[in-house]
Amino acid sequence: MTWVKIFNIITSALLTLCYTYQFYYIIHALIVKPRKFKDVTPHNRYAVLISARNEENVIPYLLDTINSQTYPKELVDIYVVADNCTDETARVSSEKGAFVYERFNKQQVGKGYALDYLLGEIEKKCGIESYNGYFVFDADNLLDKNFIKEMDKCFSEGHRIITSYRNSKNYGDNWISAGYALWFVREARFLNNPRFLLNTSASVSGTGFLVHSDILKKMGGWKYFMLTEDIQFAVASVTQGEKIAYCHDAMLYDEQPNKFSVAWRQRLRWSKGFLQVIKGYGFKLLKQIFTDHSFSAFDMLMTIAPAFILSVTNVAVNIGALIYSLFFFGPGVSYVLTNFLLTASFAYGLLFVIGLITLVREWKMIRCPTFKKILYLFTFPIFMLTYMPISVQALFSKVEWKPIEHTVSVSLDDVEKDPGK
Repeated sequence: MTWVKIFNIITSALLTLCYTYQFYYIIHALIVKPRKFKDVTPHNRYAVLISARNEENVIPYLLDTINSQTYPKELVDIYVVADNCTDETARVSSEKGAFVYERFNKQQVGKGYALDYLLGEIEKKCGIESYNGYFVFDADNLLDKNFIKEMDKCFSEGHRIITSYRNSKNYGDNWISAGYALWFVREARFLNNPRFLLNTSASVSGTGFLVHSDILKKMGGWKYFMLTEDIQFAVASVTQGEKIAYCHDAMLYDEQPNKFSVAWRQRLRWSKGFLQVIKGYGFKLLKQIFTDHSFSAFDMLMTIAPAFILSVTNVAVNIGALIYSLFFFGPGVSYVLTNFLLTASFAYGLLFVIGLITLVREWKMIRCPTFKKILYLFTFPIFMLTYMPISVQALFSKVEWKPIEHTVSVSLDDVEKDPGK
């Protein structure tokens, strides 16, 4: 089993080499305050894009928060694509003042196709250039009342792609929703925030971002159709020389899955989508690192590739070594099992520390009773470690986009109530 020991040492060293820089992100984010933007006179016109599939229970609450923004209402138009809906999504959206387009296409399935369709309808209606920028939200989101105002401040400084602070409206449901939520809060505060402070590129994560109309006009719509169209868009933007900005004071809440089967299916799609992005853009990022000396490209490559590839490879090799030892009575069973326990313990401890730092720093931002905040800190590493078998399955499974049902029908006032009550 000497070769297995050597392999494990090499993979551990590579992972350390690839990700040590992110600890500097954490330190920088703890020391330096998030950037504030100067007040500006509102003048930019924005379109809000929402792709919704059977979301009649949650989309009215999102539209209420958009209609209640402190940014001038006359400068914001809302567009909803009711994508293959069989419920009343179109009707309730229209009643809330949105321009609604119904789409029925069972071949081209997914958020990317729906957004492209919606932008095509806007192009026919008034032209993409009629708006300065386009917000992208999911139907389950809720926006802080100053969301658009804060994003506009950042946009007015010339930033062409901007992402926001992603919080969660159902953190306290259980250990699954809390696992998602704590990771997204960590991503906002300790990844995207320091990236922006250090003048490198942030990354788009699912929802709550703003794109300049010039970018969409140049693309001719939305041309990102992989299983993780958000990551594809972020990576493609970096390869095209764009830097994604981050607006810490623009907060949205979204709903996290609270059933393990749903969480597994969603993260399996994400893992498969990461493989698609690695295949489609990995070489471009690698080339850009050396030709343009781009740290943004390096950071983005680290986001999509090494952890996934090295971790899955390490698990596969050690499982193979264990099976070999069991069937052929080799001497390596004890080593493989001991190594597995040590690796799992180290990973748990590292994730616990990351979760603890995030929880302490963002304590007031997390909408959840105190005892649940503490309890779910201990389950956070377990939630994250379940990505390992999911990532292995993604290598061999055919994965298709399927909608995630949203059931948390609450208002912004409900979410922002004292979490101790």
